[in-house]
Amino acid sequence: MNILVLCTGNSARSIMLESIFNHYGKGRVTAFSAGSNPTGIVHPNALALLSEKGLPTKSLRSKSWDEFSLAGAPEMDMVITVCGNARDEVCPIWPGAPLTGHWGIDDPAAITSSPKATRAAFEVAYSVLEARAKAWLSLGFEDMAPEDHQAEIDRVGDSMLVM
Repeated sequence: MNILVLCTGNSARSIMLESIFNHYGKGRVTAFSAGSNPTGIVHPNALALLSEKGLPTKSLRSKSWDEFSLAGAPEMDMVITVCGNARDEVCPIWPGAPLTGHWGIDDPAAITSSPKATRAAFEVAYSVLEARAKAWLSLGFEDMAPEDHQAEIDRVGDSMLVM
């Protein structure tokens, strides 16, 4: 199952969920991330936290969602937005008509009052994203009826809503 995680800047939340899915999915899923208006850099706190948790960071980069609508791009089975802006934007037409879900979470990069507060925001975001990814992966989606996938994507996103 190919999963595309979208956010506006593709610097923190979407990057973290991409890495989480690829780590815990153990080949059952391949996750990618992108943004409608990418910053071009991955937030250093996202990289540091992922590294501390033992998750892959080497191939992570901030990129445009346009890469995934081009000929030859991997076909997505599921597209998840993690911020309100990306959810409300007009997305490209994805080949294969993937399932969609919104797993919204507050932007930890928006917390700049102190390094301690920023770190705490990244920890919260990571914990929620990890819980959602693990919930999806625990479902045995490979054996689910296709018509049940959408309801489960929505349930996982709603079960730990923090926006």
